Amino acid sequence: MKVNDRHVSFYYVNDQDYGKIEIDPKKTALLIVDMQHVFITRKKLDNPSPIEKADAERWEQFYQAIDNFVVPNNKRLLDYFRANKIEVVHAKIECRKKDGSDRSLDHKATGYNELLLVPGDPAGDIVPLLAPMEDEIVIRKTTDSAVTGSMLRLTLHNMGIDTVLVTGVLTDQCVSGTVRALADESFKVWLIEDACRAATEQIQNNELEILNNIYCHVVTTSEIIEALEEAKNNK
Repeated sequence: MKVNDRHVSFYYVNDQDYGKIEIDPKKTALLIVDMQHVFITRKKLDNPSPIEKADAERWEQFYQAIDNFVVPNNKRLLDYFRANKIEVVHAKIECRKKDGSDRSLDHKATGYNELLLVPGDPAGDIVPLLAPMEDEIVIRKTTDSAVTGSMLRLTLHNMGIDTVLVTGVLTDQCVSGTVRALADESFKVWLIEDACRAATEQIQNNELEILNNIYCHVVTTSEIIEALEEAKNNK
């Protein structure tokens, strides 16, 4: 079943089975993945080398997307969920051992994915605008997937949650791993396309097309809030 004609992959081009966004707020949680300084805050560079300067320019389009719509849409969703007393869960990367020996293999890799975030490191903090409030669960993980590296599956089941809205970064890495794992655990998953982001628009669109209609349904912030409002008004 498709709910729109966006990000339709080769597999679903001929699928004419359409439905609408149906969601039960009482069985739903918002999961915000890795909206931490290390990923979404521009690095401060004093006297950058030519390579560092070029790299900063290369990433600027990502940070502009984060500033212009990813953070604002996450804040909009947070405000709506909190106002309507719908569950909110945050996920963040943070190891437990100071030497990072408890990290998964992909977090020990060289290059971009090599990451060591220990408790108390400000780089690992969720940005203030999206910071968790009291009684909101924070999942700390040493894996890309927020499911594989935590008690999230059991926690959601214990709370009667069967539907998860996923946002955050990076769409093709931790967000994708989380979406796939949730789907494998038989949760209904809605991926909010304007509240998540990959490094580039091309990677973003490719990953949304890969995930859509099999592991999740890709929708916008406005579409999901409209569906939640309709469910609230029809109860």
